[in-house]
Amino acid sequence: MIVVLMGVSSVGKTTIGALLAARTQWKFEDADDYHSEENRRKMAAGIPLTGTDREPWLNVLHERMLQYRQKGESAILACSALKRQYRELLAGGFAKDEMRFVYLYAPRALIKERMKARHHPYMNPDLLDSQLATLEVPSDAWSVSVAGSPEEAVAEILARLREADLLTTGAEK
Repeated sequence: MIVVLMGVSSVGKTTIGALLAARTQWKFEDADDYHSEENRRKMAAGIPLTGTDREPWLNVLHERMLQYRQKGESAILACSALKRQYRELLAGGFAKDEMRFVYLYAPRALIKERMKARHHPYMNPDLLDSQLATLEVPSDAWSVSVAGSPEEAVAEILARLREADLLTTGAEK
């Protein structure tokens, strides 16, 4: 099982992903670790990434997901995946019972507040509006509010995984 935690910056993808990984004993990866230096420089300067900028990054992430499947390992990936075409690229070759997108969301004001309270090495807070404008809210993902605590979001994701009978051996039941 591959779970992709998606949404705009500062919704808690990394925090929730790390907590979920601890509870399930699945691997966790942050897609930000795979951005090129050029993409990092652009974001730090407040320049939104284009689809062309993102394509090689998304291809690497898709390959990582395929590697986990090949090894028979479950994993959690924190990745913005803001557009449908990006999610389609990531999901290519996966059956519905092999992966799930979880759309993490909160009101813009709360996201902005959280963004101001944290430091990210290259995610410029000025990019929030462009991310929100780029976001194509998925109709086929599990939508999970992050207006509460990260633990509440993790509990909801775990409940949905249990309900769909998608928790694999070794994971919290």
